[in-house]
Amino acid sequence: MSNGTISEETKKAPRKNRTRPLVATIIIFGGLTVLLLSIGLSIMYGAADIDFLVIWQSITQFDPTSTSHQIIRSLRVPRALAAALIGAALAMSGSIMQGMTRNALASPSIMGVTAGATFMMAVAFAAVPDASNVTIMIWSFLGAGLGVFIVFGVGSLSKSGLTPVKLALAGTAVTAILSSLSSAIAIHFNIAKDISFWYAGGVSGVQWIHVQLLAPVAIIGFIIALLLANSITVLNLGDDVAKGLGQQTVLVKLTGTLVVLLLTGAAISVAGTIGFVGLVIPHITRFLVGADYRLIIPCSAILGGLLLVVADTTSRMVNPPFETPVGTITALVGVPFFLYLARREGRGI
Repeated sequence: MSNGTISEETKKAPRKNRTRPLVATIIIFGGLTVLLLSIGLSIMYGAADIDFLVIWQSITQFDPTSTSHQIIRSLRVPRALAAALIGAALAMSGSIMQGMTRNALASPSIMGVTAGATFMMAVAFAAVPDASNVTIMIWSFLGAGLGVFIVFGVGSLSKSGLTPVKLALAGTAVTAILSSLSSAIAIHFNIAKDISFWYAGGVSGVQWIHVQLLAPVAIIGFIIALLLANSITVLNLGDDVAKGLGQQTVLVKLTGTLVVLLLTGAAISVAGTIGFVGLVIPHITRFLVGADYRLIIPCSAILGGLLLVVADTTSRMVNPPFETPVGTITALVGVPFFLYLARREGRGI
């Protein structure tokens, strides 16, 4: 009986492992195709719907006197591209955080990274009123690092160590504190209108300069994340196992953290607070392609970009001609998912 059971399990495991790369290949090529189609739909639909022929003409035969061509070139194309890059950056950040910490609840929005970046941007607007886009991005990087440092510092005070739920609780508390401080700074320095966009979260104000700043950071972060992917897979087995296999765990964690700060800081400096992309997408990806981060990271990037492009398009169609904040759309997906994960992980407190 035991031999029969073992043989059944050994038959299923290799078959399952063989299908993972196939699923990843489908996600990469099929997902890229769907992502491109979604970007096209995002350019077509908005306050004023634009025919595909007009979009094609604006690319091949641009007419600067045409209002539709100007809208497409100056507003909708950079907006769609930024949404794809930001979604990819947040999803990759969540994947790296979950892999390094072995924490199913880890994500930029829950672990204080987003709140820290937003807080420092509020400080930047108060201290440097005429801050450039590059300056805002640098302050956002610093804030993301501050958020991570405080969350792990608070979480480490627990006598029983850093459990997933305790980290999530620490992240929630730190997020609340930093958000309150951001609001206080906004009110005191009369800059609430300036930073309200970052509170709501969205890509409605994106211009080409934002894409030009965001794209290199996203590409560099993606390349480093891919180089770290195998090490994160090993690290996900546990620190003791990783050290036993000769891995420099401290170096891997430090590099991974810097990548997360880079990707999240850049994304938030452009789009503000957009939650749950870095929580939901890594879980869906891991379910589909397994625990190999060489597959998880690129697939998460594609699915994250797709989610945010679709969410941005949906935000324009919920209450036209007004726009619903993209963060609201992603929260509708992410909050139930977070509650499910918190309940499941809470059993291990």
